[in-house]
Amino acid sequence: MSSKLSFSFSFRSFYLCLECRTCVMKLTEQAPPVRTFMTTSRKRAIAAPPIDFSSQDDLPPPNVRNARVVPASPSYFSGRPDFTDNLLNLQALLRRYQTLPTVAPGQAPRVAWRTVSQYRLLVGEPVRASKYHQVIEILKRLNQIHPAVMPGDLQEAMQIYKRDINPYAVVKRPSVIDEHGRACGIGRRKSSSAKVFLVQGEGQVLINGKNINQIFGRIHDRESALWALKATSRMDKYNVWALVSGGGTTGQAEALTLGTAKALMVHEPDLKPALRRAGCVTRDPRRVERKKPGKLKARKMPAWVKR
Repeated sequence: MSSKLSFSFSFRSFYLCLECRTCVMKLTEQAPPVRTFMTTSRKRAIAAPPIDFSSQDDLPPPNVRNARVVPASPSYFSGRPDFTDNLLNLQALLRRYQTLPTVAPGQAPRVAWRTVSQYRLLVGEPVRASKYHQVIEILKRLNQIHPAVMPGDLQEAMQIYKRDINPYAVVKRPSVIDEHGRACGIGRRKSSSAKVFLVQGEGQVLINGKNINQIFGRIHDRESALWALKATSRMDKYNVWALVSGGGTTGQAEALTLGTAKALMVHEPDLKPALRRAGCVTRDPRRVERKKPGKLKARKMPAWVKR
């Protein structure tokens, strides 16, 4: 108790006699010595002997209990490991072969790549369309490499992204004129189909064995059926014999237009630009939109009634 009082007295005296140097020195002499605490031993640590990795005999035996399986793929713990590996592989191939000679984009071989839904089924992962678009862009760049210098490993890597059936590799069988001088053309429109035989003649037209006026009562349908001949001024140079089925008069007339144009291009291939300008070469894909449940027609809704 006395030491505690003397310490408090000395501390109070220190603040009271701050300007006096002699008092400060006395208080310093009376302060107890500082005790030091050591948490470690004073002995010097000894390092373990170095391990010689050159000889396998000196190595310690492996501990099977502490061993773990290392994934083969660095993206094993990601959400889409197969897609990530494929993307990284394509990027590595692009960095390796980006200096090879390329061809113009229009001269590169046409390839039908897998769609995003087909790729999802292939890898079994929910790949986003935006992520798969990155893969397609790299594939298009790799496809521009000249076929003469295309490496074999690059062709194997690109093969898994191609469709099983390439529609661009299908070669259309050319139409020819038979021994009777007839050229055949098939045209379709909506649910109608027409098979047209074109032969040189005086301009006679027979549709299902009847005159064109008996088949089409409207003048517009008659002109549509023979529009390919009228646009090229060939009305009086060819005879038309056609078989039509399905649909109505409008669909049958426009199906005849396409079939007549195809048969006419067999006789005179140079007329294709003129027929294309007249709109007789391209098949019209438009159809009547189906009726939906809850609606009066395809898009018409019933009148809204408040009560």
